[in-house]
Amino acid sequence: MRALKLFFCCLAAAAFTGCASYHLGPANGAVAGDKSVEVLPFNNQTLQPRLGDAITQAVRQRLQADATFHLATSQPGDIVVTGVVTRYAREGLSYLNTDVITPENYRVGLVAHVTVRERATGKLLLEKDLKAFSLVHVGTDLASAERQSLPLIANDFARDLVELLAEGAW
Repeated sequence: MRALKLFFCCLAAAAFTGCASYHLGPANGAVAGDKSVEVLPFNNQTLQPRLGDAITQAVRQRLQADATFHLATSQPGDIVVTGVVTRYAREGLSYLNTDVITPENYRVGLVAHVTVRERATGKLLLEKDLKAFSLVHVGTDLASAERQSLPLIANDFARDLVELLAEGAW
């Protein structure tokens, strides 16, 4: 009985020490919602239509959901995010059993150059090429399959960008 109590005490102590470094709020030490972020529309330099719009919308939605920053909608933000989509590509992953040339599944991805600046000082906080991708099963219509994957790629991109902003690794 005594050994069982000792075991549970040690188990509880181990559990509490694992959570000792956890704290609520942003990982970068800032106060949640203290700074506002303005996301300018992403420039699309690819042939894929509406790609810049999808990324801009996904980044704004992710910023609102994350709540580390306040999304500036009616006034200029403290931090300004701009970006240029420089590459959009698809590559075949698996091919039909009956035809080794025709892909059945694609990996669709994009690369965008992101710049984050402080509005007041113009200080460059982050400048980086970010990548995002999604897997697409073609089925009978490649165009509609790619269209359906567009929000998935944009959300993947937005998640990575907002993580970088929230961690404050700049």
